[in-house]
Amino acid sequence: MGAVGIDVGKANLDVAVYGEAKIQRFANTAAGIRRLLQRSRGLEEIHIVLEATSGYEDAVMAACSEAGLWIARIKPRQARDFARATGQLAKTDSLDARMLAEMAQVFPARLRPHARLEPWQCELRGWLRRRHQITEAIQRTRQQLAMTLPTIRPLVRKTLAALVREQSVINTTFKELLQRHATPALRSSKGLGPMFQASVLSLLPELGQLTRQQIAKLVGVAPLNRDSGQSQGKRRIYGGRAEVRVALYMATQSAVRWEPLMKAHYQQLRARGKLAKVALVACMRKLLTIINARRRDELLAEATGVA
Repeated sequence: MGAVGIDVGKANLDVAVYGEAKIQRFANTAAGIRRLLQRSRGLEEIHIVLEATSGYEDAVMAACSEAGLWIARIKPRQARDFARATGQLAKTDSLDARMLAEMAQVFPARLRPHARLEPWQCELRGWLRRRHQITEAIQRTRQQLAMTLPTIRPLVRKTLAALVREQSVINTTFKELLQRHATPALRSSKGLGPMFQASVLSLLPELGQLTRQQIAKLVGVAPLNRDSGQSQGKRRIYGGRAEVRVALYMATQSAVRWEPLMKAHYQQLRARGKLAKVALVACMRKLLTIINARRRDELLAEATGVA
């Protein structure tokens, strides 16, 4: 088995193969990634691990998935914790690449391989990222408008108007993409609006393919144990995909008000003495479980040809 670690930077990809001393560097460009794939063809049963790097890893992940290679993306926290566990406290690009290669060698069964995205999912993810950027820019600009000198306010208003127009264009594109690709499972409950649908379609392609426990842990709404000996700590949620969790939180806020099933579940939890936030997280988990099951049924129907 070939275990490969890739330290991703804006300009370069530092590649380490487990058991080899040499570190190879490729440009983080289309040409550089093609050279990397050619280098990887000589390795059998290859496992590639890289670290999330603010989107700079997207191109190499997409290319590896397209080539049919096993590749997993881990969070920076996971990479750092593994390095400390091995006694590696120093940090350089070469050391990080070797550490990721060692992780690929030791823990492939514990890592989740990257789920290949369809072209429309990649497009939707790009629009979703841009919408988040525009939304934050509009909030900042509106705050600045109240604190800006009167002589400068016309310029700020012009900037704000341009941002609002761009947001409108993005929303229109969202609507068109969701009309084509959002399935009934993603519209099956009150509160599942466009932002939730877009987040799940582009950021949670595993929906419907995992058990309810697995999908809850992947999103970060599963209660995790903190027990040791006779001590039993409080269960807390931790980790997961933050952007999906935020969209799920907003959808659940609406669902516990307007969806009868979720409203009754929330009120039952509150009547049992659960704190409001604890009850809401439990409802997030239940809503995600329901959508996951409905999506699973859709995939099964598609696979068997049942309408």
